[in-house]
Amino acid sequence: MRRRLLPLSLALVCAGSAAAAVVLPVPSADRPEVAVAVPVLSARRAPAFLHRAIADSRLRAGLDAALADPRLAGARDRSCLAVRHGERPVVSRRTDVSLIPASGLKLLTAFAALDRLGPDEQLVTEVRAGAAVGPDGVVNGPLWVVGGGDPLLATADYAATFENQPQVRTPLEALADAVVAAGVKVVNGPVVGDETRYDTQRYIPTWKPGYITDNESGPASALVVNDGFERFARPRVAAAEPDLHAAATLAALLQARGVTVAGGAAEGQAPQGAVIVARQASPPMREVVGQMLRESDNLTAELLVKELGRRFAGEGTTVAGLGVVRQALEAAGLPVSQLAAVDGSGLDRSDRASCTLLMAAIERGGPAGAIAAGLPVAARDGTLAKRFVGNPAAGRLRAKTGSLDGVVGLTGYVDAPDGGPPLSFSLMANELPRDAFGRALQEQVGAVLAGYPDAPAADALAP
Repeated sequence: MRRRLLPLSLALVCAGSAAAAVVLPVPSADRPEVAVAVPVLSARRAPAFLHRAIADSRLRAGLDAALADPRLAGARDRSCLAVRHGERPVVSRRTDVSLIPASGLKLLTAFAALDRLGPDEQLVTEVRAGAAVGPDGVVNGPLWVVGGGDPLLATADYAATFENQPQVRTPLEALADAVVAAGVKVVNGPVVGDETRYDTQRYIPTWKPGYITDNESGPASALVVNDGFERFARPRVAAAEPDLHAAATLAALLQARGVTVAGGAAEGQAPQGAVIVARQASPPMREVVGQMLRESDNLTAELLVKELGRRFAGEGTTVAGLGVVRQALEAAGLPVSQLAAVDGSGLDRSDRASCTLLMAAIERGGPAGAIAAGLPVAARDGTLAKRFVGNPAAGRLRAKTGSLDGVVGLTGYVDAPDGGPPLSFSLMANELPRDAFGRALQEQVGAVLAGYPDAPAADALAP
């Protein structure tokens, strides 16, 4: 087929050229004879056009073959695929159909967080006391640790349990060090966890129960340490009260630094007028979002949604935050009518989005934007660290994965081998009979995209 394509393309161009050739006047005594001009549509004038047409044709053929695999069964019709090269659409298959996006929904959470909060915004955890720390270092009463919604607050031993290293985190040890640096030596009371910034709904009620028992997400709280897990060893154990767990963890760190904590740990709300003793800020929002995308962190997504609700709708709830997400997408001109969501992570099977919407979310910031920078890289890191190994897409495909039972998604970029404009793409497939077939589809689509442009060089196409 490849041997026939080039002559056929040339024939089509040349046939068109004959009709579009420049008509020259007949020589006369008054008009000197001139050289015959090259036809306007000659292949000499269109090597780049031919190169692109051949590359596009082969790309479509490869993707059509991948999506026609009979093993996909119903997913052949319950799928969408969009591919663009720069500003130019190349492939468009059912791109406006809303499907289950799985963790691809995190792209929309990321977009709203960066758009409304800003890439440099930080989430701050504070330690407060009823009065200023005296010269003797005694705090007469409790120390309150007030949650600011930081999903990355963690201890070094917890971060070390992750396979992918290093982990982006806000070190709780640094907050303990700041309390010591403020002169605190004795706390005549407990360390009290204050999670009142958000509501206390730990999980989305409609999530599959297995997502909770399998620790797909820790319990949501405005004050959460170590993703809300009080035991790290497999299987992890989630804390029943994440704010109390956070307070106890900080109390232990303070005691390890020589601070006497008389009252252990408790829960409660810091009083109005409490004095700030120490503060610890999260990494900037672009890094928080990057961690969420790279590791597909469900808890980070849910807390960012609640933060959006707190800041811009007056309530630190999922419902309020999702309203802000929709507003941000609509204000940016994205097709929000193609979205239905009850969470920020994509765990819920009632969530819906389209390939058009997901790709628009990544393209708004471009291949060098904060969302693109946070995407995992094939065969290198995050959720793609062990994927696409030996595949032509290894090291060049940057994409957000999505995976639920019978569902896969992949949205991102494939960098050009010559440093030119990358391909942007979005793939979703639902109703897969086996999850292995979905992973195979992702790998095949990635390989086809990485082969672009599969065409003779433009200078080889000119006669």
